[in-house]
Amino acid sequence: MKQKVAVLGPGSWGTALAQVLAENGHEVRIWGHNKAQIDEINTHHTNHHYLPDLVIPESIQGKSSLEECIQDADAVLFVVPTKAIRTVAQEFTEKCTNQPLIIHASKGLEQGSHKRISEVLMEEIPTDKRRGVVVLSGPSHAEEVAVHDITTITAASENLSDATYVQSLFMNDYFRIYTNDDVIGVETGAALKNIIALGAGAIHGLGFGDDAKAAIMTRGLAEISRLGVAMGANPLTFIGLSGVGDLIVTCTSVHSRNWRAGNLLGKGHSLDEVLENMGMIVEGVSTTKAAYELSQQLNVDMPITEAIYKVLYEGQDVKQAAKEIMLRDGKTENEFSI
Repeated sequence: MKQKVAVLGPGSWGTALAQVLAENGHEVRIWGHNKAQIDEINTHHTNHHYLPDLVIPESIQGKSSLEECIQDADAVLFVVPTKAIRTVAQEFTEKCTNQPLIIHASKGLEQGSHKRISEVLMEEIPTDKRRGVVVLSGPSHAEEVAVHDITTITAASENLSDATYVQSLFMNDYFRIYTNDDVIGVETGAALKNIIALGAGAIHGLGFGDDAKAAIMTRGLAEISRLGVAMGANPLTFIGLSGVGDLIVTCTSVHSRNWRAGNLLGKGHSLDEVLENMGMIVEGVSTTKAAYELSQQLNVDMPITEAIYKVLYEGQDVKQAAKEIMLRDGKTENEFSI
């Protein structure tokens, strides 16, 4: 059944998801602040800064007015950077005149509050202006979805009927959606894998091989799981798409901004140089700070996160940070104390 979907955020992921929705026959509008970018989408059906090789379906309407974009929408998809979620949600609340389903496909933790994105959305959008909140997450690169590579991700909601609705919106022969009711686990895995991807990139930049990459991914998953369980997640979620699946794709692909940023850090570049070189937001940098502070608050052991925090925020040498992790006291592999 054709639905009206508003996509907030015309970055690479927002654009790729808008394409999926349009190809599935839905009426899609995409909103952004940059008028030149919106004009490009409407006039040339391209978004060269984010997906230079993509021809955007002509049915997608670019909007520079949030009010116009969300008018009468059945669903509103937030795909803006984590730091902008609260501000955009506030503006949405001011302009919304109906009760759409809220979906988000952003990955991170809010600075200061350490809140998950769905928590921020529920704080800012009253129940009379949202039907529910669904998290869309999993192992996916916009560049690959845009060319119809096979991709599988998760729609998570405490209300499984809402997750099933999102599944029906997006699913097709190259984009498969599974449902899940563990919102905490899905959001935590989505946010924290970016930290481990920074570390995996740094390991590569330092010149270490496959053994080291396997080590950081495996032990990274262990500490993601520890923090997630401390927050109330189902541990099984972390062996699923939004856990190990997203971790694998983000830690091994040159499409990953976080991996590329870590790789540059490992090669000796400063954080400022790295961020300037990337030209796009690297969510793992801010998430590292939030996760480190949260781990201290909840008394959860996260040595990889702590090491990356020291590199990013205390100026520690990357190679020294890796050495200190290796020289920690011995542990049993299955130790799961929080």
